[in-house]
Amino acid sequence: MSIEGNEESCERSTATSLIRAKRKTSVVWDYFIRLKPNSIDGKYEVQCMICKKIFAMGPTFGTTNLKRHLEKHNPDKAKEGQNEPIDQKTYREKMSLAICRHNYAFSFVEHKGIRDIHSYLNPIARHISRNTAKSDILNLYAREKELLKAELALISSRVCLTSDMWTSLVSNGYMCVTAHYVNINWVLQKRVLIFRHVPPPHSGVVLGHFLIDFLKEWGIEKKIFALTLDNATNCNKGVVDVLKNHLSLMRSLVCEGKFLHVRCGNHILNLIVKAGLAKVDAAIGKIREGVKYIKNSEVRLEKFAECLSNLGLPCSKKLRQDVPIRWNSTYQMIESALLYQQAYIHYDLVDPDFRHGLFEDEWKKVEIVATFLRPFYDITTLFSGCKYPTANLYLPNIWRIEMLLVEHKRSKDPMMTEMATSMLKKFKKYWESYNIILSIAMVLDPRYKLNFVKFCFSKLNSDSADQKVKVIEDNLKLLFEEYLIPSTTTSLSTSLPEEHACSSRNQMTEAFEEFDMFQSQLESSTSKTQLELYLEEANVDRKTNPNLDVLGFWKDNKLRYPELSLMARDVLSVPITTVASESAFSTGGRVIGKFQSSILPANAEAKLCTRDWICGQEDLDGFKSDSDEDEIVVDLQPYVDKLRDHHISKDNPQ
Repeated sequence: MSIEGNEESCERSTATSLIRAKRKTSVVWDYFIRLKPNSIDGKYEVQCMICKKIFAMGPTFGTTNLKRHLEKHNPDKAKEGQNEPIDQKTYREKMSLAICRHNYAFSFVEHKGIRDIHSYLNPIARHISRNTAKSDILNLYAREKELLKAELALISSRVCLTSDMWTSLVSNGYMCVTAHYVNINWVLQKRVLIFRHVPPPHSGVVLGHFLIDFLKEWGIEKKIFALTLDNATNCNKGVVDVLKNHLSLMRSLVCEGKFLHVRCGNHILNLIVKAGLAKVDAAIGKIREGVKYIKNSEVRLEKFAECLSNLGLPCSKKLRQDVPIRWNSTYQMIESALLYQQAYIHYDLVDPDFRHGLFEDEWKKVEIVATFLRPFYDITTLFSGCKYPTANLYLPNIWRIEMLLVEHKRSKDPMMTEMATSMLKKFKKYWESYNIILSIAMVLDPRYKLNFVKFCFSKLNSDSADQKVKVIEDNLKLLFEEYLIPSTTTSLSTSLPEEHACSSRNQMTEAFEEFDMFQSQLESSTSKTQLELYLEEANVDRKTNPNLDVLGFWKDNKLRYPELSLMARDVLSVPITTVASESAFSTGGRVIGKFQSSILPANAEAKLCTRDWICGQEDLDGFKSDSDEDEIVVDLQPYVDKLRDHHISKDNPQ
């Protein structure tokens, strides 16, 4: 070929590429798809995504013919039975929400099956790449973060935090910080603020400075009321000391940080119960190994199901193995084993390789232990709530536990005496260091107040009861003084919740607000404070209001007790466990799982936090609270059904 021919070919190729680049900007390409690659002369075919008609195209072809054809469909005003144009921005946002909500990988948007479904539902949908999906999620995260920061800036209540550390599958350390606060409608809120990779070392001082940087990032340095941490004493002391020193310099802590540090109630219960379970470890160990033995083989599960069927036992509960580091899962394993006690005994007879059967006296011990531990399990579950205040529940239930331990310490059963003694020793160790704010929270529950505190301490230790109650009463008054308005001429927006200050006012509304302020000033001029009036008022009937909405009570009485209600709002938002942060680790285990272990920490944080902010506390798709649930639990119903179907087909051959 001549040089001229080569030059002509290059020019043609360049012209073709320029035409192709220009053609991609036309609106028609939202409705047409290319079918075949260019032929030698540069021609190719395109197909209408609405009616599937095929058109020929080439280097010299324009788009006029395609536009004329498109006008017949009138895509902007789609007729009945035709695909309506979609908002590509909305489509991409919904894909981002789906990825966060259900923990899909970014490559989910490139899966052929997913693209086929979307094209079938609407042929004009434009598919996106994994990089586009990642960018969309980061943009969604940034948008939702700014909205949440604005909400936290506007609320007048203080913010309580829970925090914990977690190690991912690839051994990266992540710090989770969750905010708890009462919003403008007096509803308790929980939000995961960060789920961030923290490089080692993970000492208390390092984590404390990291936490300070995080507070600056969110603009809530001056709003912190309490910080709930687990029982890792050495590390947590460093975190609390660093945070307390920093916030003290800013004069932003209530009572100079006296109530800042709260220990996780569930961690303390876990340590107490484990001290008791150690005394019956042999019997519980047999149950644990027996469950492992049965569930690790399909044949054994079928044989166990046959034992259930032969004995006529229900299979409502699942065969459950425990996680030794969490005592409540051990209790669930024991409860399940007791239901299937006869099946275990029968299985021990039919399987000669089974070496984990319990003797009769061991089953009796396990049954006694299960009855003893039931209140502990119920209280642990109660403390784990995030949708309702828990600070006011701490003292009455901890008092109940101590009474239970004292009672069983005097038991005639040597095993129970030994268990209770060991647990009581551990209990007293942690009881001495509990945060007094939790006693104040119970006083602010109108069903209990101060008299119930006096009753609890008098039942436990009559010698020092008065002294302990006096300490609580003094701290209650000290805290209340922090919330008192320094001047009677304080603006209404300070003394009343912000929804009144921000709402549009007509003449009648202003008149009522002036009356409310006048009434508040009259009350403040009397000799008795709001706190004294509240304590002297009759308690709310506990029997007729067992599930009283405590925050609702203070919302309804905010005009009677303007400053006291604000104090109650902050105290009742204190979480007594780190469950809110720990539950994020279950989601983290799926976000950074074995199939997504290489995800960047920033992307993992964006997915996890966005899911929490948008979905809130929904139980999405039946996600379990524990990421390892599928590995430790076996549903026996399918095996029993399979056995029954086999017998039916055997008895009724065709």
